[in-house]
Amino acid sequence: MEQGTQEASLSQERPPCPTCVTADDSVSAHVYAIGRVEARFPRLSVEKEFAQATGRAETGGQTDQEAFYTVLSKPESRYLARQLCWVLTIQGLETYILHPRDPTDIDRLVEAIRPRPSPMDLDVVIGRRGPIAPPEVCNGLMIPIVIFDQLYSFDRQALIKAVPRPETVTKEQFAPAVTELFDRILQMTDNAGGTDEFRALNYLAMRYPGIYARASEEFARDFSLTGVDVRPSTLSGARKIADVIFSYTERSTDFTEKFRVRVDVTEEFPFLVTKLTPFFDH
Repeated sequence: MEQGTQEASLSQERPPCPTCVTADDSVSAHVYAIGRVEARFPRLSVEKEFAQATGRAETGGQTDQEAFYTVLSKPESRYLARQLCWVLTIQGLETYILHPRDPTDIDRLVEAIRPRPSPMDLDVVIGRRGPIAPPEVCNGLMIPIVIFDQLYSFDRQALIKAVPRPETVTKEQFAPAVTELFDRILQMTDNAGGTDEFRALNYLAMRYPGIYARASEEFARDFSLTGVDVRPSTLSGARKIADVIFSYTERSTDFTEKFRVRVDVTEEFPFLVTKLTPFFDH
C-alpha cells in the first residue's frame, strides 16, 4: 500500500508534458507561420544559470544581444538552450511556443537568435499545433504549442534577391513590388498561419515567385493590388485544395483583372497544384 501511495503521489507531482501533441486530429492542426523567434527565460533559476555561463564567457566589447548569442551558440551551452522557452511572435504578438519534434533541431532555434537582429529578420515555422501551454512552461505565458518539423530564417533582402525578376520590370520597380505584396500577405488580419487559408498564402509568399512577378508587372501597367482572397477550390475532393485569387484594378478606369493559383493544403507541407493564370468569375 505504501509503495502504491508513493507512486500515486509522484504521478500527481509530475508536470504535464509540454511537448505532447494530442492524437486527436480535430484538436491539433497544421501550422505554416512567418514571424520572429525569441528566447525567453521560463524560470528565475534558468536566468541565473545563464548569467553564470555569461560570466565565464569572453564577451568583452559585445552588446547584450551579442553576448546572449555568444553564450547560447557554444556547444557546452546546449543544456541551456533546451531549458529556454522559445516563442514565435507574429506582428509583435506572442503567438506560439515552439518545440522541435526532433531534439537535435534545437540548433535551428539557436540559429534564429541573431547576434545583430534587424527588423528585416523573419523566421518560418512549419509544424503541428498542439495544446495550450500550461503556465509553468513559459513563465505564465499560455499560448498554443507548435511542434515544428521545419524552421528556417531569412531576411527580406534575401527574399527579394531570390525572386527572379521579369525582363519587362526594372530593378527599381521590382523590389518595392515584392516588398508590398509580401507585407500585404503577412499583415492580413489574424494571419497566424494556422488555417488552410493562411497556410496557402504563407506558402505562396515563401515558395512561389510567380505571385511577385505578376505583382511587379501589374504595378508597371498602373494597376493596384485590390484584393487577395482564398476560397475552397472546386477541385477539392479527397484532398483540400485552396484557390488563391489576386485582384488588380487599373487606377484610371477601375477595370479589374484577377489571377488564380491553386495550393494543396491537405497535409503539413502545402504544395502548388496549378500556376498563376487569369481567372474569371462565373
